Amino acid sequence: MGSVSSAMFEGLEHMSESVFMVLCDIVGTSQLVALRRETMDIREMVMRRVISNDRAIEMLSGSEREGFRLIGSDTDKMHWLNDHRVIMDMSQSKYYNTANTILILSDSSESPPGFTLLQLLTPTTNRDVKSSCVRMNDRVYISSCIWRQLTCSLYLPNSTVHGPCGNAVKAGVEYDSAWCFVCDFWPLSASSWIDRCHSWPDPEVVEDIVRNGCHFVAIGHPLGPHENEEWRFSFSQAEYKCVYAMNHSQFLTYGLLKHFLKEVINQQSEETNKLLCSYHMKTTIFWAIQQNTLPHWCPQNLLAGFWVCFKLLLKWVYKGICPNFFVPQNNLFLTKVHGSAQNRLFLQLHELYKKGLACLLQSSSIRSYIIDVLYNPRAFVCTDESLIMSEVDYDTEIFLEINVTCNIVIRDLQSFVKCLCTVEQLLVDSTQLTQYQLFYLQTLTATNLQFTAFILHSMFTYTGVNKQMYIADKMSCHMLKLAAKFGCISDLFCIAMYYYKTFRYREALSFIEMTKVKLAQPYLMYRRRVDRERYTEAVGGQSLSTKIREAGTLDIILMNRVCYISELILEQQSASSDVMLIPVFVMLHFLEFLCYRQIDTTLSQAALDELQVLVHYDRGRYVDVHHRDISWEILGICQQITGNLQAALYSYQQSLTQYPWNKIQAATQSRIQDITGTAPHE
Repeated sequence: MGSVSSAMFEGLEHMSESVFMVLCDIVGTSQLVALRRETMDIREMVMRRVISNDRAIEMLSGSEREGFRLIGSDTDKMHWLNDHRVIMDMSQSKYYNTANTILILSDSSESPPGFTLLQLLTPTTNRDVKSSCVRMNDRVYISSCIWRQLTCSLYLPNSTVHGPCGNAVKAGVEYDSAWCFVCDFWPLSASSWIDRCHSWPDPEVVEDIVRNGCHFVAIGHPLGPHENEEWRFSFSQAEYKCVYAMNHSQFLTYGLLKHFLKEVINQQSEETNKLLCSYHMKTTIFWAIQQNTLPHWCPQNLLAGFWVCFKLLLKWVYKGICPNFFVPQNNLFLTKVHGSAQNRLFLQLHELYKKGLACLLQSSSIRSYIIDVLYNPRAFVCTDESLIMSEVDYDTEIFLEINVTCNIVIRDLQSFVKCLCTVEQLLVDSTQLTQYQLFYLQTLTATNLQFTAFILHSMFTYTGVNKQMYIADKMSCHMLKLAAKFGCISDLFCIAMYYYKTFRYREALSFIEMTKVKLAQPYLMYRRRVDRERYTEAVGGQSLSTKIREAGTLDIILMNRVCYISELILEQQSASSDVMLIPVFVMLHFLEFLCYRQIDTTLSQAALDELQVLVHYDRGRYVDVHHRDISWEILGICQQITGNLQAALYSYQQSLTQYPWNKIQAATQSRIQDITGTAPHE
């Protein structure tokens, strides 16, 4: 294991246990990682059943899908057209109804391993696919180069091409979004992988991976004969399932490799800091586990596992060959790690290798912990994960995950019915679901009931038939109250919004007051803010449903296709995203102001004063920096309603200077123009 001192290895197991606990704290315990994965899995399961055949599917991939939440990591997403399918040979066409499915043939005959051409077999009505087509040898192929240019900004506007993806930064987070094509069949070029899976992953995992096929991303081989037309096989779905198949020590070793790359390898020199990436680290640990180089991966030999992977990586750099895990003939180092750059990188890695495990002392994340063990070799290290995170910590994480994943885009009543039926089907055999997945389905149902209540109201309002309106109103109220029974505290605002929308201001205020009392509780959990002791006293040991109903609140998510509050129609219409996110305490004072305007102007002004103090002086406690655009906007709307145009103008101008999370700039500029009587650019 390199020239590490014998003294250091005397406490190797002890040090491994210490690093294991540190990584549990940084990367997550096995329970926390499972929580993240399970909520993402159930969301995807529902989404794929709900989304119609003619729409696009979205899949979270990369480290976030694998269960990491590392600071500075990007978010990777894959999208594909649900009604376009790739087949590996013509015989597979019999499995599809060509009346509603566009078939594409993978032709790898002239491409390097891991790459292919995609031949369009049946006509398509998709504009981007048609625009990407090129003719070669009297056949129509989809050009990866043209497709990449056309689709790179579909997920986030103003994205730039980065490999096969569109790349953009939003709110300090980097996003990579790849529009690709899906194939339901496992490629012949990856058949050797199936034969290698003797001990890992398990046969059931292998079968599941093979059954779900692969994807094709829009980038060709730089040395291939058709670089601009070729597509690369993507095994992202197979990869995250392989990561799921790791035990927690293996997963933490993978996390350690990612940290080692970022904090040690990539800090050696500017010449080599872009040669290796986290995908190489993933490939390394995949091979190390499958080749059974370490018989037992456990907390006591975590560092031994890391060293096995580091030696394998060093060997690959020396040879200039990093074999793709699924298609080994595809050398991942081919275009980057070669020549003088390869030599410099090898020398740098070899210097780290000569230091032995002491090279980990250069990692800022774990350096101090290793030093502590070296100075206290007999200190007790407990590897009980339950001592790292408390019940409150897990509750905080699940509430945050639910807030992120529960936004499945339901566009109409038909989709809502499909979503409810899907939830019902999943609940038929709820023994197959975890507590986190059941909680997710509960929260998702509440969200969709709220959405449908407002849709139903708008549908029958337009008809003007009193009896239909009365029935629809009763149904909407019932759905909103049902949602509040198993939703969180902030779901009560949906009832208040509905009553305000239907001119029942006193009823709306009664729910606002009820919500206000709940939001004032000392054990309230909002984002990551909670009084841990009081929270535990109040709801500790109870079900997740009870906890979120009694103590949890989330920010308000408005679907921009639905009118909730007429005063926000302009903002919803101008927003380029599907949803608008409003801080819960901003919504509290906003609704109070609107309702009291119709009943008591003194109390209305008091609500406006509270809103003004909150927006002006809050420092991230109740108004997150990413949601200050809509907060200033709402303050301006209230001020404009009262006739205080100077204050409103200031608020709108402040809104324009904030991070444009809700993408409401067009509405803000329109409101400024309304006040000043001038065009925005004047």
